[in-house]
Amino acid sequence: MSTVAQFSIEHLQFLDPEGREVAPLPDFVGDGRPVLELFKQMLRVRSFDAKAVALQRTGKLGTYASCLGHEAAHVGIGAAMRQEDVFAPSYREYGAQFMRGVRPRDVLMYWGGDERGNDFAGPKHDYPWCVPIGTQCLHAAGAALAFKLRGEARVAVACVGDGGSSKSDTYAAINSAGAYGLPFVLCIVNNQWAISVPRSAQTGAQTLAQKGLAGGLHSLQVDGNDIIAVYEAVRRALERARSGEGGTVLELVTYRLSDHTTADDARRYRGEEEVKAGWAREPFLRLRSWLTSKGLWDDAQEAEWKRACDAEVDVEVNAYLETRSQPVEAMFDYLYAELPADLAAQRADALQWEGRGR
Repeated sequence: MSTVAQFSIEHLQFLDPEGREVAPLPDFVGDGRPVLELFKQMLRVRSFDAKAVALQRTGKLGTYASCLGHEAAHVGIGAAMRQEDVFAPSYREYGAQFMRGVRPRDVLMYWGGDERGNDFAGPKHDYPWCVPIGTQCLHAAGAALAFKLRGEARVAVACVGDGGSSKSDTYAAINSAGAYGLPFVLCIVNNQWAISVPRSAQTGAQTLAQKGLAGGLHSLQVDGNDIIAVYEAVRRALERARSGEGGTVLELVTYRLSDHTTADDARRYRGEEEVKAGWAREPFLRLRSWLTSKGLWDDAQEAEWKRACDAEVDVEVNAYLETRSQPVEAMFDYLYAELPADLAAQRADALQWEGRGR
């Protein structure tokens, strides 16, 4: 018997949970100010997230998927991308989308049940949120194929969770990207739980990064709570793809500090000690410690920035609350360029019933 293939998965980390440097920092860090700007964006996302949860709890928003604990992973992805690249999110990557120009009010409208929330103020070529888990990976692979056929120096980036990484759509996207050498980057945000199913119960793979190897993609595991590592890993992957070296799968290891959504109660399936350990590794602690040690951050700056973020979020919330609801017949406006006859008849009925209700 002979060995026909072997593989190893590298793990990328620069800061440990206490904010200590465990590896030489990449060039982009410079004097630390670029990292400070990323940290401020992480605080902005956390401010928005807390407000969105409060809106849902007071009946002003529908079911909402919190991103608490994912801020470094999401902001790092969005910050590394170019505007001309294409992003195919799942339904939780607000930090990446804010970095790309999506407004908080767009997010609120979406979770408020208004389809106009998917008509982003940011790049019109980005894909809308995708609730059917994993299908966004195929969309991104298709966009990457178009970029390659056109000879465009653009990259398609998709995000999927640890649970979604076990879906057939995700495997098909990885296989296509490898077979055709596509400029495709898949970020598996491993927050340890696929709703109520732990990572250990939904895959036998030692790492989620290794799922890319079978498709012939470069694969790397990253500390998803270390924004320096996330940014650098995504930057390298985008550079590889743009230069024709093919796609990459990045496993961003983080932890879901919140419930899966506001319709969920995670206390029913995970223990208090596990969550406590997750808080000890969360992305803000290490970065705040590192920035403070470099003289770039202090409590006064944080309080001032938080006030600014809260004020910005309040403006977005008010814009969302003041937006008039769409009429009933608007449900037909986002499906077809020309409505089939049966749906046209249904739309006419909706208009008739709406008129009777006035």
